[in-house]
Amino acid sequence: MKEYSMKKLRNLMLMGSSGSGKTILAEQIFYLSKSTNRLGKIDEGNTVMDFDPEETAKKMSLGLSIGYANFNDHKLNILDAPGYPDFVGDAIVALPAVENVVIVANATGGFEVGLELALEQVDGKKKGKVILVNRMDNEHADYDKTLEAIHENTGINPVKVHIPIGKEGSFEGVVDVIRQKAIKSGVESDVPANMTDAVEEARLHLMEAVAETSEELLNEFLENMELPQDKLIAGLRSAIAIGEVVPAFVCSAGTGVGVQAFMQAVIDYLPSPEDCANMELLEGDAPKSFVASANGELLGYIFKLYADPSMGDFAYVRMFSGSLKTGTEFYTPEKEAKDKAGNMYFMLGKNRHDCSEIRAGEIGALVKLKNAKVMNSIVAPNARHAMMPTDVPTATTWQAIKAVNQSDEDKIGSSLQRVIAEDPTIRYELNAETHENVLSGMGDQQLQLVLKKLKNRYKVEAELKAPRIQYKETITASAESNYKHKKQSGGRGQYGDVYFRIKPTERGEGFQFINAIVGGVIPSNFVPAIEKGLVETMEKGIIAGYQVVDVSVEVYYGSYHDVDSSEMAFKIASSMALKEGFKKCKPILLEPIHNLVIIVPGEYMGDVMGDISTRRGRIMGMEQRGKKQYLSAQMPVAEMYSYFPALKSFTQGRGRFTQEFSHYERVPEEITQKVVAAWQDNDVQ
Repeated sequence: MKEYSMKKLRNLMLMGSSGSGKTILAEQIFYLSKSTNRLGKIDEGNTVMDFDPEETAKKMSLGLSIGYANFNDHKLNILDAPGYPDFVGDAIVALPAVENVVIVANATGGFEVGLELALEQVDGKKKGKVILVNRMDNEHADYDKTLEAIHENTGINPVKVHIPIGKEGSFEGVVDVIRQKAIKSGVESDVPANMTDAVEEARLHLMEAVAETSEELLNEFLENMELPQDKLIAGLRSAIAIGEVVPAFVCSAGTGVGVQAFMQAVIDYLPSPEDCANMELLEGDAPKSFVASANGELLGYIFKLYADPSMGDFAYVRMFSGSLKTGTEFYTPEKEAKDKAGNMYFMLGKNRHDCSEIRAGEIGALVKLKNAKVMNSIVAPNARHAMMPTDVPTATTWQAIKAVNQSDEDKIGSSLQRVIAEDPTIRYELNAETHENVLSGMGDQQLQLVLKKLKNRYKVEAELKAPRIQYKETITASAESNYKHKKQSGGRGQYGDVYFRIKPTERGEGFQFINAIVGGVIPSNFVPAIEKGLVETMEKGIIAGYQVVDVSVEVYYGSYHDVDSSEMAFKIASSMALKEGFKKCKPILLEPIHNLVIIVPGEYMGDVMGDISTRRGRIMGMEQRGKKQYLSAQMPVAEMYSYFPALKSFTQGRGRFTQEFSHYERVPEEITQKVVAAWQDNDVQ
């Protein structure tokens, strides 16, 4: 396969709403560049990028895939990110791997949820941000309105580099306002007479936007009201690279009109890896400047895992500096472990093309790495710097998962770990208090996909259900309690007698055990058994089956029998004395409260605030940032578990939230009664 220098590479990630045409755009690029010899269709399930069985069944992208196109002596590496909000994690984690993000907007869709989410992810990042308005051949397609909607809702001001020739059924080409040429079917011609004014106006806006990013260019523009084409292109590329100018292009991926012109524009105007060689890394806790180069120090980044049941795990990697060759040993600082590059490939969807080297600027795949995982860096064995960490959004959906068949319990854990390794926003952990395996992520669709992958790839059937709430039990009053455990059934009996003073401690202080025995009324060798009986009982719960916290128990008196007393007898006596005394101390339940930051467009604030109060939530404050309101609130986990679907309903899918644990708080009496009654019913059964 041909080798390309860093300046001959362009790395693009396609982002945007589901249905905006990203996958078909990639399909056209591959076809027009002769990377493929046929044009796949989503309805027929034969596109390059949507190759996973779940994707072909649903006719939508569910995970990030990669491909490449060789075009006009350049190589375009393309990442196709899913547009459905549940799967946004793939795009977030892959952002560091590319210089350019192409936001694909639907010319007839308005300001869609997926478009908004994509623009939020790239906001403030020093990346090339490109708006590509697709589906220009559709009825009611409107290039200007689409760009205006983006500007009105985000403040981003896309600058036209291409403008369409015709629209809807008459869309037949584009005009490049820099070179002032019409492009139809890959052939250049003069600008149509009826478009000369629009082209001149667009070119003036573009020159103004580029000039404002450089004092030198601004002075030249103000002096001549013109920028030479070479300086305009160089300035545009520099401004795009740091996100100061957002160029706009237009096409119809379905018909191919404008796609080849866009491919050429990517080469002509978008930054290459060489243009973005200056990087900031992390060494220890301190930032470190780094200059990437073809012959420089080794640096790569793993941005995606794909678990192939037959081949093993593919690690998609972007090399920034140096060259990774088969057999190269490297270090992964995030894991503090070494690894070795084995077989490597350039990927075109699921199709593998063998290679022996992934050079600086390139994107490829490694297989069967032992230690390195997604979001990990690849550096030289003696280096200790790493890529800047990527912030992954917190979960908004939680479900307990278990195998349908008892025989699958042993293998569900390992199979699940392989599935969720593909998406870093999915987490899986055993809740030690509720004894449930809890799966959390960004939405129901995402978690349902996990079930399908488990079944289809690993033949493990699993089911989801609402997780139990991690309530705690505690007390609000003090009491004394005693219990004598005495049992005689022939031979050696059982005898243990304890007296307790039970009282609440401050919230968060936990369990306190006080040994106040004097005079040897209970031998010291039985005291640990008394404490153990308390601890075991508190772990199992007393009134509702939840862990007991913030309780002080003082053992101050008791008695023993020389023959019949044993550790077990005192453990039983201790447990029973606590259970009886606990019920005298006005027990209550505590529930976990989380801090939420709810992000919604301003027009939905009334509905959202009203809903929070019905969920026993508290509004702690609010702040406006751009067109969005950031609402700080606290909400019980019992309500938060079901909050995301409601929030999406109130905001037409545009609301989202982040969350983190805050503290425990008393559960209202009526809810406590229901929880206790439910536990007692289950206990009886």
